[in-house]
Amino acid sequence: MKGRILKSTGSFYSVEIDDQVVTAKLKGKLRLLDQKNTNPVAVGDTVELVLGKKGEYLIEYVYERKNYLIRRSVNLSKQTHIIASNIDQALLIVTPVYPETSFGFIDRFLVTCEAYSIPAHLILNKSDLFVGEFSELLEGIEYVYHTVGYPTLRTSALEGTGLDELKTLLKDKISLLSGHSGVGKSSLINAISPGLNLKTGQISDYHFKGTHTTTFAEMHRLSFGGYIIDTPGIKGFGLVDMTPEELSDYFPEMFRLKANCRFNNCLHINEPDCAVRAGVEEGTVPETRYHSYLSMLEEEKAGPYRVDEYQ
Repeated sequence: MKGRILKSTGSFYSVEIDDQVVTAKLKGKLRLLDQKNTNPVAVGDTVELVLGKKGEYLIEYVYERKNYLIRRSVNLSKQTHIIASNIDQALLIVTPVYPETSFGFIDRFLVTCEAYSIPAHLILNKSDLFVGEFSELLEGIEYVYHTVGYPTLRTSALEGTGLDELKTLLKDKISLLSGHSGVGKSSLINAISPGLNLKTGQISDYHFKGTHTTTFAEMHRLSFGGYIIDTPGIKGFGLVDMTPEELSDYFPEMFRLKANCRFNNCLHINEPDCAVRAGVEEGTVPETRYHSYLSMLEEEKAGPYRVDEYQ
């Protein structure tokens, strides 16, 4: 039997087979196959199921993934964590404050999407809060990422802003929604597909950060067609398997310029005749993006994952 993983709780998996959802466990050999990842089976995986001796469903085989989104694991005994697989697009839910989504976090997310060939969109949520003088916060983010070529969309679950456009974007696709706790993922999902009735949380008045309401990544079928993968709030986003020499390839604005650098192995730090640094001076490479790039280069030298460094 072939099925699709909708949810993983560590020991048990919810698997969609045609129009029914069953609970399954991993066969012993699968648990040992991939010691590099914290999760040998991820949400979005297509798997082969068999029935055990007691009639239970067992996951015997994971089919090849067309893509996946991955980050360094906070579990230091493992190297990586696959957030989800077989994705048509990834949407990062962003708020300038309440809570703050930093440029560094956005860029780490986008770089990972580029590396694994996943189209990415930025959803600027809670737009009802950013009016008047605060509108400049959203405009600043839009300017940077429009310069680079990433689409953005302003949304507000409270006022209904951008919800029709969001539904059009999601329709008939498998979309991953990610972001910090408190950016409003669950509220947005409930606004466009009320039948899901996902749990929502509050923002801490003291830290202006969200509380975790989603414990495990989970795929939901949308009432108007398609699926969304709701993920736990992510604090940090550590990069995986990228060498310093290839990192700039995943910044589209740098990749377009790097062929004009004097040296083929230019790291765009202080080398002479660097086209990327010239782009920063001319404004074709946003300064925030360049600073994110330099920060990522330093991270590759820093060793094990430390969550505060990836925010």
